Amino acid sequence: MTLSSGSLVSQGEETPDEYARPRPTEKYWEDYEDWKTHHPSAIDSFDTFREAAEGKLLTVFLDYDGTISDIVRNPDEAYMTDEMRTAVSRVASLYPTAIISGRSREKVYDFVQLPQLYYAGSHGLDIVGPKTQHETDHVELHQPAPWAPAVMDAVYRECKRTVEDIPGANVEHNKFCVSVHYRNCEPKWWGAVKDVVDRQVASDRKRLKKAEGRKVFEVKPRVDWDKGKALSFLLGELDLQERYGYEDGQIMSLYFGDDHTDEDAFHELRGLKDECGVGVIVSTVPKPSNARFSVRDPAEVLVFLNKLADLAEKGVTKSLCTSVASGVRMHRESGGESGGNGSDSSDVLADTTQGRGGEAA
Repeated sequence: MTLSSGSLVSQGEETPDEYARPRPTEKYWEDYEDWKTHHPSAIDSFDTFREAAEGKLLTVFLDYDGTISDIVRNPDEAYMTDEMRTAVSRVASLYPTAIISGRSREKVYDFVQLPQLYYAGSHGLDIVGPKTQHETDHVELHQPAPWAPAVMDAVYRECKRTVEDIPGANVEHNKFCVSVHYRNCEPKWWGAVKDVVDRQVASDRKRLKKAEGRKVFEVKPRVDWDKGKALSFLLGELDLQERYGYEDGQIMSLYFGDDHTDEDAFHELRGLKDECGVGVIVSTVPKPSNARFSVRDPAEVLVFLNKLADLAEKGVTKSLCTSVASGVRMHRESGGESGGNGSDSSDVLADTTQGRGGEAA
């Protein structure tokens, strides 16, 4: 198939995504320094964050690419560093922690290799709980579009076939969605890549929609679901208020992300009461965002994650090992004395998953 390098021909009216959230689009800054007055550096403003987080249990949600791993030319080589893996593991031992990625959840787990985390792959369309000592695989929690993998198999084959003549284009199957990367294409070919995706979506508008990310177009199922809804689902699954005795205002949720799709999670956090939702955008350039704070790159995410762990270890914040999160649970279950502070955090996470019976929502 021959494609024009300058092809920008519309494939007909694009069906609006009726489920899309409002996202900021207007410029509201003069330069990067002015932008940071709207999204202060999470590192420079850590004392402000510490004051807001004091006495609360944190829940931590992380995007993968561009957040805890660097953006690379070959998406199959987006490895996280051992230092980052250690930091994420440290945080997960203290706070409920999840990865919410556009990657398939199997693929992102292969990169992260931490069984104690929750994973939400394909932009939250495939959610699993932590592995337990009795499980060989993660416990499936929710798949809002169970029909999508079979459809995406066909989408992947067609996109793979039609980008063969586009130098640098790469197609990635993420199980519940398909990503068509043009990071390695010359700008003159970007329109051709867009046309491939537009034609694919136009062939089945009732079930498919297009999304955009950093040098990538994506074909996704047309369902009312995104990273923000995945975040809220996981908070509901944790059920920290009911299970461990927390009250409104005692839990603070954080989300770190760098891309357009992460704005849905930032938007969700903005809706939490008492400013208990904190979005942190990872970016070296100013852009419209619903995030409250910013960091420049994964290296600064690493610094911030270790600071979060320090807060729990110093007793500034609650953790999975404190009496509210573990002692209250053990007291309620045993009908006797509190188990104190000796509960292992992985047991707490396993209890949360098993308490739900591992059922799909």
